[in-house]
Amino acid sequence: MATASAERESASLPCASVIVPAYNEVATIGAVVRRALAQPEVVEVIVVDDGSDDGTWSALQTIVGGDARVKSVRHDKNLGKGAALRSGFALAHAPIVIIQDADLEYDPGEYSILVGPILDGKADVVFGSRFLGGGAHRVLYYWHSVGNWVITALSNVCTNLNLTDIEVGFKAFRRELLNRIVLRENRFGFEPEFTAKIARLDAIRIYEVPVSYSGRTYAEGKKIGWRDGVAALWHILRYNILAR
Repeated sequence: MATASAERESASLPCASVIVPAYNEVATIGAVVRRALAQPEVVEVIVVDDGSDDGTWSALQTIVGGDARVKSVRHDKNLGKGAALRSGFALAHAPIVIIQDADLEYDPGEYSILVGPILDGKADVVFGSRFLGGGAHRVLYYWHSVGNWVITALSNVCTNLNLTDIEVGFKAFRRELLNRIVLRENRFGFEPEFTAKIARLDAIRIYEVPVSYSGRTYAEGKKIGWRDGVAALWHILRYNILAR
């Protein structure tokens, strides 16, 4: 007899559009796309090259030509993660949207964990969390974890949610929600803006699931810095307090 989970999967998969914002990720873009395509949840992978100048776009074209499920769009100049995500969202067709960073810090092999609460009919939005203890984590910067805690705590105070990791780059949500919010931030302000606007929706069901995390050092290409952390505090106030 098939389990409820197996019945759910056979009836619901594939179900997701994967949006991959990419800026100067030539070393990993191919692996990210191939791993995403290998997941049974994936309908399509949409890569937005946000003005890369390291050969990311050229590397991507070899993949695009080999699989009709891959779509690509390029910004003429670097606009930021939020802008890249909006370009990708506009092209998505599947009922669920997954946000996947292009640097392999998050594992596409965990899509089943991320979309599970949605497919089970329990959630509309699912945040991955690097701090729930469910997977392997590379040990890196202490002050980054402190900054993330401060940002998440302030966001929770404003939204009345009890999330553990609003800055996580691994999220899934029902695509229909994009018709109910207007996203504006171009850079990493996307995370607090998205959280604030989702939290204000009526009857929204938000879940968190533990995910593994293979973080990068700055020498390996990590881009977010302390200025983005300070900006996140402003965005939390802007989209929670000032927006009202």
